[in-house]
Amino acid sequence: MMTRPVLCLVTPALAAANNGNWQTAQRWARMLAADYQVMLQAQWDGAPADVMVALHARRSAASIAAWASAFPQRGLAVVLTGTDLYRDILVDAQAQASLQRAQRLIVLHERATLDVPAALRGKCRVCLQSTPSRRPLAKSSALLRCLMVGHLRDEKSPRTYFDAARMLAARADIRLDHIGAALDAQLGHEAQAVQREQPRYRWLGALPHAATRSRIQRAHLLVHASRMEGGAHVVIEAVRSGTPVLASRIAGNVGLLGSDYGGYFEAGDSAGLATLIEQCRDDAAMLEKLRAQCDRRAPLFDPARERATLRRVIAEMAAEAHEAQEAQEAQHPMKEPCP
Repeated sequence: MMTRPVLCLVTPALAAANNGNWQTAQRWARMLAADYQVMLQAQWDGAPADVMVALHARRSAASIAAWASAFPQRGLAVVLTGTDLYRDILVDAQAQASLQRAQRLIVLHERATLDVPAALRGKCRVCLQSTPSRRPLAKSSALLRCLMVGHLRDEKSPRTYFDAARMLAARADIRLDHIGAALDAQLGHEAQAVQREQPRYRWLGALPHAATRSRIQRAHLLVHASRMEGGAHVVIEAVRSGTPVLASRIAGNVGLLGSDYGGYFEAGDSAGLATLIEQCRDDAAMLEKLRAQCDRRAPLFDPARERATLRRVIAEMAAEAHEAQEAQEAQHPMKEPCP
């Protein structure tokens, strides 16, 4: 029986964090388990492997550097997941070094290649994330239920949602729920204040992934207000559940939903978000238009497509490593043994 090659999958966050990096790493480990022995680690422990895939150029920089030193001819892919793509690689030397060391750069939405330094774009491969589809549910016509999903931290721009909730205080027919842990304590206090001021806004805190996915399925709208995003999985979950999205017009959202999508508001524009929410409540055609646009994007986020992309990227690296080994052996052939 042939032994499966070993894949070291490094993620800066494990299960306790319950964030996007963990969800991505866990899903990829499952997808690749039939082809590889997968070691899922927060930091590479030095154990030998055939290939490394490391999420986040800065937070995994130590593992990336150690691997490149120990196994310079083995495959190394760095996944640019969000804050590294839109902040760290511009200013952080370790993140920049990770890009140079990588054999492949995996990006998670269609526009992300344009945000990588031009000289390194040839290393880029787009791998759209995925989730199983869910049957769209019938929604109540008595009210419009909005849902924002994302831990409370500045990059997710929760204040945009807070302010939109305040602007909609007079609308008894609109509910605004919010799922996410208060990673920033001040934002947690602000969420509690909004909840007191506007009783139709509810901060639900952190919820298990299954419960969150169920609430996405039941909502009329998912709101995604991020100002910095590498390709939000929660947007994909909404699209694959038949739930339309209202999203900030940033590259990470446009790269998932398409440039012609009708549900964008400018990043940080609370009034623009509130207006869109009201339009979706007051104009059934608007909500249906967004749903139809999401339905057309849904096949892009099929799990079989994501798995095929990952396998192709890893196979490319393996082929290049094999070619490099053959070239080295050709330059330094083994001497014939003495008679």
